[in-house]
Amino acid sequence: MTWFDSAADADKRLADAGYLADPATATTTYLAGALEKPLLVEGPAGVGKTELAKAIARATGAELIRLQCYEGLDEARALYEWNYKKQLLRIQASQGDDQTWSETHDDILTEEFLLSRPLLTAIRREQPTVLLIDEVDKTDVEVEGLLLEVLSDFQVTIPELGTIEAVRRPLVLLTSNATRELSEAVRRRCLYLHIDYPDAAREHQILVGQVPGIEDKLALQIVETVTRLRALELRKAPSIAESVDWARTLVALGTGTLDAATIDATLGVVLKHSTDVDRAVRELRLRQA
Repeated sequence: MTWFDSAADADKRLADAGYLADPATATTTYLAGALEKPLLVEGPAGVGKTELAKAIARATGAELIRLQCYEGLDEARALYEWNYKKQLLRIQASQGDDQTWSETHDDILTEEFLLSRPLLTAIRREQPTVLLIDEVDKTDVEVEGLLLEVLSDFQVTIPELGTIEAVRRPLVLLTSNATRELSEAVRRRCLYLHIDYPDAAREHQILVGQVPGIEDKLALQIVETVTRLRALELRKAPSIAESVDWARTLVALGTGTLDAATIDATLGVVLKHSTDVDRAVRELRLRQA
């Protein structure tokens, strides 16, 4: 499968899927498909890293398989595990037969008893697949070792069954908020893309494109205010998704302008910590004064 014909084709099809990509994003996305290389996307939370994988799937008609990473993720949740309850039932049933333990052992280590998790599922799919390994920086360092075989050879080795190679290579996208440094082994196997908050012009385009009925003046005011909020030292700066939510909120309220009273009443849509809200209200009022 050819994922995209060119960087320009990636840019257009991502836009048609609702994702406005900058030139670097469109080019790197095209190359990830053309070179069959995993793509590591880093950047602050809420800049559209996960949404890029979803948009690629929508643009290409591929199935999206997501491995959501978290502290404590292990092989059983990422790759595969054996269905121990089913194996136990088979062992108990075989006790009344004439099977030897060796025969029973071989019988329960087959496909029938294997529970496939996201990495193995993506490798085994014959249809076009986008594999999203989301927030990989939240896992323990040891988990990165589980990923290397998939990232470099697009295969998974199961000691009892052998090596399972991809029939059709998925397009693999890893995201990271850079809360910890990833290993060089992971980085070496990937193309790299850094996504930051969009500039004012592109964020304005995003709001106009995703919020039906929004007035241009209001969209510009939201972009200006969100840009100012991101410049503050907040616990959690507003994401693109939150600026879109804010725009939808204001349209739903029938608000045509973003004045001080409206900001006070709706700031909780974009800021989710009381200390951030207090600081933002104080700083915005000072600047308005």
